[in-house]
Amino acid sequence: MPREEVGVILGGPQGSGIETSMMVLTRALARHGFGVIADREYFSNITGRHSYIHMLISSKSIPRAVRYPVDIVASMDAETLFTHISDVGVGGYIVYDTSVAMKKLEEIPSIEDTTKSRIAEKLRGLGVDTTVSSILRFLERERGCRLVGLDFAALLRRLLARYRIEPRLLSRYVSGIIVSAVATLLNLDRRAIEYSLSLQFGGREELVEQNLELLKYVEDGMQSLRGAVALEKPRQSFRKILVATGNDAVAMGKIVGGLRYQSYYPITPAADESFTIERHEYSSVDGVDVGPVVVMQTEDEISAVCSAIGAALAGARSATATSGPGFDLMVEGLSWAGANEVPVVITYYQRGGPSTGQPTRGSQSDLFNALFAGHGEFARIVISSGDHEEAFYDAVEAFNLAERFQVPVIHLLDKFLANSIKTTPLPDVDSVRIVRGMVTGGGRGYKRFDLSSTVSPRAFLGAEDTIMWYTGDEHDEYGHIVEDPENRRAMYSKRIVKMDMILSEIPRERKLTVYGDEDPEYIVVGWGSVKGAALDAIEALSRKGFRGAYVNVRLLWPFPGREVLEILTRVPSNRVVAVEHSYGVLISDLAAMAAGVRIRRGVAKFTGRPITSTELEEALHKIITSGVERVVLSYGA
Repeated sequence: MPREEVGVILGGPQGSGIETSMMVLTRALARHGFGVIADREYFSNITGRHSYIHMLISSKSIPRAVRYPVDIVASMDAETLFTHISDVGVGGYIVYDTSVAMKKLEEIPSIEDTTKSRIAEKLRGLGVDTTVSSILRFLERERGCRLVGLDFAALLRRLLARYRIEPRLLSRYVSGIIVSAVATLLNLDRRAIEYSLSLQFGGREELVEQNLELLKYVEDGMQSLRGAVALEKPRQSFRKILVATGNDAVAMGKIVGGLRYQSYYPITPAADESFTIERHEYSSVDGVDVGPVVVMQTEDEISAVCSAIGAALAGARSATATSGPGFDLMVEGLSWAGANEVPVVITYYQRGGPSTGQPTRGSQSDLFNALFAGHGEFARIVISSGDHEEAFYDAVEAFNLAERFQVPVIHLLDKFLANSIKTTPLPDVDSVRIVRGMVTGGGRGYKRFDLSSTVSPRAFLGAEDTIMWYTGDEHDEYGHIVEDPENRRAMYSKRIVKMDMILSEIPRERKLTVYGDEDPEYIVVGWGSVKGAALDAIEALSRKGFRGAYVNVRLLWPFPGREVLEILTRVPSNRVVAVEHSYGVLISDLAAMAAGVRIRRGVAKFTGRPITSTELEEALHKIITSGVERVVLSYGA
């Protein structure tokens, strides 16, 4: 019977083409009209360690978050089967290489000793030996799973006999086997696969042909299983659909928003955004040029932020992109920008810390770093995005806010959004508005920091007949270094009172959005990538009779305390729950400090793996029915 949703895990060694598999399947599914979200989880090494793609495919809508258990686990290696034994649901399908059936857990060098011990203990609890064959028998017997054993080596030999492929390159085609197996189970049209392969391997027709031949071999061996996990006919209809990561969404938003200079020093998970901009630095939208964009890889993050500041002073819409360790290095430049009212944008992708921490895992624990980093007091704006759509429009809005108020703007995202791919309706480019703020031609007697207005008249470096000074020291209206106490009071106040202006002029819908029941019994508060799982969890609980609402905070600083307080006081304080990818659920402390409301109940996850809709639903149900104050989530490999 066709299904509304299908969950899939694709697993294999890092560097084995697992990301290519994700892209090929997602584009093919999008071609059919299905909604897809896929989270990519990987170790911080180049090759060898376990990586996996966690997908949710829907015929009814575009999914907002992944869930467990899944319906298909497609494995390239034995490690995937050991790692994801708990992730497949009753009646699920296991695609595996028959040659790994006798592999033992102890024989896999890529699994950390700590992880090996944890898996071995789990297997003992299930009464399962530490061999792949024992796991497969358990899944078949206890969960009614269907085993789809394929002889990977035989399939590759067959391909080698037909095409002149270097034997040492054959391992690259293993990802094609699992794509073919999943496509067969889902009953995807061959033309959709061909279309997707053509996009993935543009200009290399031999790779397209070889992978299609591999698809035929796999289909021949799975005739009885074709369409075994077929989806219902898609209910949504899009003339065009965007398939993009969060990094891509921000990159596109920046380009459409008028970006002219982007600096970066490579760091996970931020660098992909700059790579996307580099590929499209001479672009057009509906025939209108939106480039060129200068993209500069600098020697370090200090140079990255300083060069972006310089470009902003020269009048360019400029930005830099980084993650936690890189942002730490940018802080002196951030303070300089705050003192000199520089409209620079810092796109900040959070990952697991402190220090190097978990460089390829996600987190939201850098909230206070973004809000308060820097010495002295100065105005800044911190915004967050909850999904790919918001990320696109927020990337544009970051420039508008920076130039309108002449403050640094930090666009705060995280690894989960950055590295997940999603099908998304095309952004409405016609709705994008460019707001450059108070720009003047300058001229003789120009006062860059004129005290008569809260937002200073902004002339660009090089303006005709215009002299201006910039310094890291306190300065007068012209920019000259001045230590006079009255000037200090006036200039310091002028910069900081912008925060009141920002709060009063930014419309409510850009500060926060409320989803769910208009008369809720409980309220969930969160920001960033929590949004998708929270909306799913609230909808699931509503079907069980619990009315809930979700407050998606988009303006994190200055914090919209008045609006948050007004919303949260609609329910008793013990019915307000904060959710975050951090130990401390920091949004609770921020609400207490800026809104005077203490959120005492929280859901935390800090394993570096994403919050799934299923585990969040369970946690919220526990809190609202039993009065538990704190639930710590830990599911995920």
